[in-house]
Amino acid sequence: MESSKAKFRDYLGLEKNYSPHTVTAYLNDLDFFQAFLKGAFEDDDLIRVNYNQIRAWIVSLSDDGVSNSSINRKISSLKSFYKFLLKTKQIETSPLLKHKALKSPKKLQIPFSEKELDLVLNQIVYPEGFEGVRDKLVVDLFYTTGIRRAELIGLKLHNVDLSNGTIKVLGKRNKERIIPVLPVVQNQIRIYLDERSRLQRIIDDDSFFLLLKGVKLNDSFVYRLINYYFSNVSEKVKKSPHILRHTFATHLLNHGADINSVKELLGHSSLASTQVYTHSSLAELKKIYGSAHPRNQK
Repeated sequence: MESSKAKFRDYLGLEKNYSPHTVTAYLNDLDFFQAFLKGAFEDDDLIRVNYNQIRAWIVSLSDDGVSNSSINRKISSLKSFYKFLLKTKQIETSPLLKHKALKSPKKLQIPFSEKELDLVLNQIVYPEGFEGVRDKLVVDLFYTTGIRRAELIGLKLHNVDLSNGTIKVLGKRNKERIIPVLPVVQNQIRIYLDERSRLQRIIDDDSFFLLLKGVKLNDSFVYRLINYYFSNVSEKVKKSPHILRHTFATHLLNHGADINSVKELLGHSSLASTQVYTHSSLAELKKIYGSAHPRNQK
């Protein structure tokens, strides 16, 4: 069984080009399910599993208070594993063949307003020196390019091209894309690079964004940074890098950007992924429509 899991790990990482974080999540889900099988059925052989055993795991997770969306994610990991076993002819039928995903409420992602962005970028006083310049650039780059947190952390020094006003980022499944950078942000980049060059020690010298001690940023630092600055101007429950990405797309659509262009900027593989952002812009459109149409003035 361990051999099948090891081959599955290689399949996810090498053939599917999933990130190490995603591969680890899939394998953790398999381990949790295997532990459940051992405890509930005294048999942890994943190949001999039937749907009733999987159903028992779903019920157990639900009883433990795990949300439907989290359960669906765990079952998605199992589905991928059994598809792999089918592909490698280790099983003849997937035990999840007729499984239907649990219904889960859609989480409404509320973007920041243009006023909130103006306050964070133009009204807040940032710390002096390297850290303040870096923090403001992180916020502005998220808002003006729509890049993901992992893409910002992984941004390389040589992939910032000020002569052409672009950055090259490595997205999901190792897909590269080039994103234009606004002139105002290009100026901030020049100031940041000047401050960066004065750091006493640089360890991760190929990484564009660094901590004061010269190493590249990490996930929790970036999340805390965004949460900290936006907590000063916004009462929204969620203040994260992903909300800034959502804000980038929503504001572009609100101002008339073509959805296919937004799709390319975000690095989405399908238009369906981009269309989730049209809900917010539709709300804005309704507000404008309601206040501007003559039939609504009476």
